[in-house]
Amino acid sequence: MKTILGSRVRDKITGFTGIVTGRCEYISGCNQALVAPSAKEDGTLPDSHWVDEQRLDRLDDSLVALDNGATPGFDRAAPKR
Repeated sequence: MKTILGSRVRDKITGFTGIVTGRCEYISGCNQALVAPSAKEDGTLPDSHWVDEQRLDRLDDSLVALDNGATPGFDRAAPKR
């Protein structure tokens, strides 16, 4: 799987589906993806789960992409007083 972040995937074993929102690469090569499922009908959010990448099938070619320009995260220095 080339690009995994933002991909819609399904676990081959459990059928669990969602969007990959994180990825962890291990020295052992058993890389994992954090799969976040859609909200339930009542609006509650089910838990995300870490799944071994080799268990995942991409469901389509679309990617969820976020513009982090306004809130870039930790790549900027903390505010100073």
